[in-house]
Parts: sequence; C-alpha cells; structure tokens
Amino acid sequence: MSAGRAESWPAPAKLNLFLHVVGRRADGYHELQTLFQLIDLCDELSFTPTADGVIERTEGPPGVAAAEDLSVRAARMLQQSAGVRSGVQIRLRKRIPLGGGLGGGSSDAATTLLALNELWGCRLSLPELAALARPLGADVPVFVRGSSAWAEGVGERLTRVTLPEAWYVIVHPGVAVSTARIFHSPELTRNSPLITIRAFFESGGHNDCEPVVRAQFPEVAEALEWLGRFAPATLTGTGSCVFASCASAIEAERLAARVPDRWRSYVARGLNTSPVHGRLGGGRRG
Repeated sequence: MSAGRAESWPAPAKLNLFLHVVGRRADGYHELQTLFQLIDLCDELSFTPTADGVIERTEGPPGVAAAEDLSVRAARMLQQSAGVRSGVQIRLRKRIPLGGGLGGGSSDAATTLLALNELWGCRLSLPELAALARPLGADVPVFVRGSSAWAEGVGERLTRVTLPEAWYVIVHPGVAVSTARIFHSPELTRNSPLITIRAFFESGGHNDCEPVVRAQFPEVAEALEWLGRFAPATLTGTGSCVFASCASAIEAERLAARVPDRWRSYVARGLNTSPVHGRLGGGRRG
C-alpha cells in the first residue's frame, strides 16, 4: 500500500438559533424552518490518501462502529459516485459531543466530502457535493455549502445569511438525545406558522422540540433552567446541548466559568463562513 501525506481538516459545529416544525409530509419527514449558525467548535479529521482503494477509519469516537460513521459513509459515497480508485485512512478526533444537537456527525461527513473532493481530484462542484450529501442527513448540505443559513423544507432549501458577531456559552448536560425519538414523539408541535427571515430578526423564534426534550430528559430541563438565570437559554436542534448568546468573549468566558462541574461547557464564536471553505479558498468551484 502506498500512502500519501496526512492532512488535517476542521469540521465546525452549528447552533439552531430557532427551530419551527411547520408540517409533516406524507413520507413522514417534517417540514422545518431554522437558522443555522456555524461556530468555531470543531472536530478534527485527518486524511491520508492511499493507492489501494481501501477506505479505513484508524481512529474514531468510542461506541460508533466505523461502518456507521458518517465520515466513512461519505468517503465511500464519493468514491463510488466519482469513480475514484484511490483509498484513504481517516482519523477522527471528536470535540463536538455526540447527541448534543450540534451537528458533529453531519459536519464530519461534509468535511470528508469537501476534503476528499480536493485530495482525490474529483473536481465536483459545491452543488454536486451538496446533492451527494443529502442522503447522509438533512444537516449535511448546510455544512457542505459552508455558511450560516436560513433553512426550510426538510433542511434542503438554504438561503445564506450573514449574522452579527456573537459569542455563545454552550452547556452539555451529559446525556445524548436521539433526533428520531424526538421527531416521533406524539407531543411534538407540528403546525407552527411560517415566518420570514425579517420577522425572525424583528421578534425572534423558538424551538418546537424544546418542550418535548424538557419532559423526556430532566438533565436538559435543569441545564436550561440554570443557564436561563443568566441569559435567555435555548435548546439547539433536538438537543441535548443548550446555549446562550453573549456580547463578548470575556462575558462568555465568565459565564462558562460558573457552569456546574457536573456539566461540560464550551465557549464558541459564531462564524458566517466555515473554516473548511477558508481552506478551500472560499469555495472556488461552486
């Protein structure tokens, strides 16, 4: 086997600044409105191209089999779609908590597609990669596109949004929440009225999943109540992480220092452009 040089790439997390469930389709998928805010909390992926055609994960999160890892699935999908004969060794170092609603697995898959498109010389455009990403998960295309975005439909209709600079305190209450479990809950509100981007910026929104997660996961409810004593606190996605916006890095650091030791906290800066796209030169092919 002939291996190339390993290259490390970031995979940024996201926050859902709001999440409205506006309907349910006949195929069971939910119609949503949400605003994705990229943040600088990142997983790290390392890719070592090989000549033998084998896709191998040499390091990954405990408890996640390589065959189920979205980064491995993304690599195999790109290899098959683009007719690539090369292989790759993937090392994934997780910093984004699993089951936290921060999109870590989806971002890992997107970074894999973007990085291997370069390293394997596939030369697929961003729209082509985004279309390839869709079966991997509803959030994967937004990470492929690489910008904070307003999303509608099942998350496939994206409008790029430039958000004001913000810092966030994120609290992980030590539990993982299954997205499927929350969306299958009969208590979930599925008829929130549609809003416009302008209406959100004027009056805000909410997370329809939050009451369901609060009821099913007392740890999340406790974290929301604690953080809400200091700033408006919101669930991201289907959870389990909760977050609050701060005016500055110093304010965020001070609040994070007060988070009880039983929980893990993160301070993150909001991003309008993914660091992956910064490395790619601003998405020059798409």
